[in-house]
Amino acid sequence: MAGLLAGCGDAGSSGAQAPAATGGGAGCAPVAGQQLVVLQDDKNLQNSDNVVAAINTKAASSQAVAATNKVAQSLDTQKLIQLNRAVDVDRKTPAVAAQEFATANNLTAGIPTGASGNIIVGAANFSENQTLGELYKIALTAAGYNVTVQTIGNRELYEPALEKGDIQVVPEYAASALDFLNSKVNGANAQPLSSPDINQTMSQLRPLGEKVGITFGEPSSAQDQNAFAVTKEFSDKYGVTTLSQLAEKCSGAATILGGPPECPQRPKCQQGLVATYKFNAGSFSSLDAGGPQTKNALKTGAISVGLVLSSDGDLAA
Repeated sequence: MAGLLAGCGDAGSSGAQAPAATGGGAGCAPVAGQQLVVLQDDKNLQNSDNVVAAINTKAASSQAVAATNKVAQSLDTQKLIQLNRAVDVDRKTPAVAAQEFATANNLTAGIPTGASGNIIVGAANFSENQTLGELYKIALTAAGYNVTVQTIGNRELYEPALEKGDIQVVPEYAASALDFLNSKVNGANAQPLSSPDINQTMSQLRPLGEKVGITFGEPSSAQDQNAFAVTKEFSDKYGVTTLSQLAEKCSGAATILGGPPECPQRPKCQQGLVATYKFNAGSFSSLDAGGPQTKNALKTGAISVGLVLSSDGDLAA
């Protein structure tokens, strides 16, 4: 939920209105199907919401950093999709899914041992973050810590708790964490610092973290960010696998874009598709933020393309 927690990107201060709904060509009518595929963001519209450990600096021992970095090294987006599928589709608990992943990927091998003391891993109130918290628990336990996982809530709740040391580790998302800390440290009207480039995002995130007593580990290649999905049948019919191809082949009247109500005004949603890709949908369908309404509309052929989360478990079907 990381990218969607930010409301698909801030609307900005320019007073820009929603982009025009009507494209100039015939467009691409929806095609029903049960398998959803993400279109490649080949011009990097979305920022780098890579999974990264946020650690209270007083608790950021070499063992704690090494253990959470081992989790980062073990993850990529496809593995994160499979983890989410295990919990959200196959209905396993986050703890069971994490343990199966740890065993299959030899997660604890090579983690430096000898640590001691208690660590509380805080997790946001959605299943993916809770599963990541369980992975951190497994890695930190292997290092020697006594670890518990607590579901805290949203970033506005867990970030202050992390600063204070009430919790010691949180699974974070780089660009969203940077946007939050940038506003907190530099003010609500601060110039945005997050970037599609994870190295650039981390170079801005780490100094802000130091100011509030948070150390950030190594970012994983796994990303949970806004993405645009179509059915496999749609992709095959129209020969569309990237957002550039969607814009080139499917701008026009028959194309229906689906997403949350705020999507037309958001720079990481419809506004961004117009500005970055010159994609013009024929119409917009107001649904939800990457949830069951949008996914069902794709599968039943009610919309052509919809906003989803890049790590959604349904993408592994």
